Amino acid sequence: MMIPVRCFTCGTVIGNEWEEFKERAREGEEDPEAVLDELGVDRHCCRRMLVSHEDLVDVVSPYQ
Repeated sequence: MMIPVRCFTCGTVIGNEWEEFKERAREGEEDPEAVLDELGVDRHCCRRMLVSHEDLVDVVSPYQ
């Protein structure tokens, strides 16, 4: 589904970082670790939320 607005563990707002992270890291342009460092995502729980997220909106939307 869509990226959660807040980290499930610590409650830090991370939803605003998703688009830039996806564009830079998922496209293979840059190392995901370097992108997260530049975005200021320091906690490992927040990093997990961004790295492990799979955007399924396009897959699920036809069935609604």
